[in-house]
Amino acid sequence: MSDDQNTTGPIPVYVRVVPTAVVLDLEALTRLVAGDMVDALLDPEDTSLWDRLHELADTERTSPQDGVLPHEELVAALADRCSSRVPLTPGRARDLATTLRMLADRLTIPRQQDGRWAA
Repeated sequence: MSDDQNTTGPIPVYVRVVPTAVVLDLEALTRLVAGDMVDALLDPEDTSLWDRLHELADTERTSPQDGVLPHEELVAALADRCSSRVPLTPGRARDLATTLRMLADRLTIPRQQDGRWAA
């Protein structure tokens, strides 16, 4: 049986296992978020994000204003406009939970040292 599993749906979730972790690959969500960012930047009715992107590119200002860097402000504004949820039907949610449980049970966590410090 392959360690790679997937859950289909509106946004596929690929589950991969590495020696010490189960990794969720949300490539489709990433593409959706990137599309949301492009849509937000190219919105003809609200060009404020586009303007802020160009101001950020043109400015040499690197000191924080009110504790927030312009880059961080733009990232936050874009993140507010982007997708962050993966809708799963009850069946797909159960499939994902089962897959995660199965793969997590296979992992072995290295035991902690006995607490002695090396001299």
